Amino acid sequence: MTDFKYYIGIDIGGTKCAVTSACSDGAQISFRDKKLFPTEDYPATIERILDAVECFSRKEKISSIGVSCGSPLDAEKGIILSPPNLPGWDEVRIKDMLEDRFGTGAYLENDANACALAEYRFGAGRESRNMIFLTFGTGFGAGLILDGRLYRGTNGYAGEIGHVRLEESGPVGYGKEGSCEGFCSGGGLARISSEKVKHAIREGKSVSFCNSVAEADSLNAKTVAEAARRGDELALDIYRECGRNLGRSVSILLDIINPDTVVIGSIFERSEDLLRAEMEKAISEEALEYTRKICKIKKAELGDLIGDYAAVSIAIEGEKYDNHR
Repeated sequence: MTDFKYYIGIDIGGTKCAVTSACSDGAQISFRDKKLFPTEDYPATIERILDAVECFSRKEKISSIGVSCGSPLDAEKGIILSPPNLPGWDEVRIKDMLEDRFGTGAYLENDANACALAEYRFGAGRESRNMIFLTFGTGFGAGLILDGRLYRGTNGYAGEIGHVRLEESGPVGYGKEGSCEGFCSGGGLARISSEKVKHAIREGKSVSFCNSVAEADSLNAKTVAEAARRGDELALDIYRECGRNLGRSVSILLDIINPDTVVIGSIFERSEDLLRAEMEKAISEEALEYTRKICKIKKAELGDLIGDYAAVSIAIEGEKYDNHR
């Protein structure tokens, strides 16, 4: 394994963090060890992250460290800038912290870009050159790989498709009514489901997956998907609406970016059977023939390990970039 190097990946989430050690030759990753712990207040969580890296660094020489975290952040300077799911994480210079303590390169990237790198290098985008990764989970965002390189934009905000407005009115997502994220996200599906179920119940209709108006506010994408697979027509209609708007969102990206591959994660990965038909119908109606025919739309392949792949991919990509500057 002389061609393999030792990397550390740090995945910082709103509820939990993971620090993963791995070996890689750039073409494949072999995971070694992992420490998982809840995300608490900033000082306690940072201390646990540093302790975990310290533990792994005693075993083998670290080649570089990658950090995946939600936006906003300054990837170039390695600063976390008060993400909404991380209260108190204000201007955290995590790159400097890691480099000063461990004496090796450390790199920060937002989670959508990190997942794009992971699927491009090790997942469904391995054979692509121009690839878009869509998160489609808690939120809806895009990571862009253009001509084989991650594209961040001028100040790191390229790919914010979730903020694009599809309708003048509709569910709120990314702070905007009728946005792509409002229609195509876990929160969006929950809000659409709640509204449709309440309307049905008030009209005296029976809903197989919800017993009351009060219970409607607790619905989530998984519950509705299970009902749809049982043949519940209202649940199927909810997923059809989501699929249509997913297709409309993808069409915008196809016509602007002209990718050869779009990889969609999270909810699409789990519920492709409920979403693909309507998505493809909308794309056939909305996207240019030349852009849609050249592009393959795939579900993500890395599954529950995507966070680990993403964080380690940042370390590999950052080191490679520094070596070629």
